Amino acid sequence: MPLFLVEKPFTLYILTKLRDANTDQITFRKNMVRLGRILGYEICNNLDFRIIEVTTPLGAKAVGVDIYDIDNIVIINVLRAATPLVEGLLKAFPAARQGVIAASRKEIVGREVPKEMEIDIFYKKIPKIKKDIDNVIIADPMIATASTMLNVIAEINNFQPKNIYIASVIGSEYGVKRILDKYPDVNIFTVSIDPELNNLGYILPGLGDAGDRAFG
Repeated sequence: MPLFLVEKPFTLYILTKLRDANTDQITFRKNMVRLGRILGYEICNNLDFRIIEVTTPLGAKAVGVDIYDIDNIVIINVLRAATPLVEGLLKAFPAARQGVIAASRKEIVGREVPKEMEIDIFYKKIPKIKKDIDNVIIADPMIATASTMLNVIAEINNFQPKNIYIASVIGSEYGVKRILDKYPDVNIFTVSIDPELNNLGYILPGLGDAGDRAFG
């Protein structure tokens, strides 16, 4: 199952800061950047590589690793909430090309937990994705009902990338299951899987609206 829980003490420490309602906007945004960098490095560890030999300054031979796919990265920023997460990912993948997808969900107040949200993708700018060569990282800090993410994956699948990775901070059990049921080859990297959604489709315990908390 391609689900990677990055739940080491340091990432959980950062997540705790993000969950805390008393965390101010600047601190929240900075910690999103930190998690983006960490998630980027975790994704790096799962890219294709080869064993190579190099010559050191002392003229000796050393066996090393070349992660050649590190130069074949496209990052998709799901606006606006993912922007600080992407800033961190770019520290791990400085040569990455970047695309943006702006999506909004129609919130309906009801008594029942929504199983799906109506999604409007009103802007997209995606760089050229090389078929079977490029690895695409879709960044969105929250996977709630997964309605937005499923729409974005469908857009990216049209380009037939080598691999699709999701970089998120929190996913709901329901949302993650929806993604993996439909796209079992997509790799999800997240710090926490939270158990519930409320009647507005927000993750519980969650951390609130990531976009509002980062940008006001």
